[in-house]
Amino acid sequence: MTLSLTLAILWVFASTIVAFLPMERQMRPGSVLLVVAPLLIWGLAHDFGPVAGIAALGAFVSMYRNPLRYLWSRLRDARLEKGPAE
Repeated sequence: MTLSLTLAILWVFASTIVAFLPMERQMRPGSVLLVVAPLLIWGLAHDFGPVAGIAALGAFVSMYRNPLRYLWSRLRDARLEKGPAE
């Protein structure tokens, strides 16, 4: 078993454990897992090919859909507040 696969499996277990925490206690560990995920997805794609990377990306987006939706809306609102480029 490769290092990237082992780390990805541990990441999934850690994400599941964080999901069981009360909402107030999910922020810090969830943020760390959110930041680490792209590195793990890249590692899986590098070791096992693009199909595995796409599958891992789909699983990540499925698990973190609400935080990603929140971040997307925050980025979009920040862009709208800035106004049009001059």
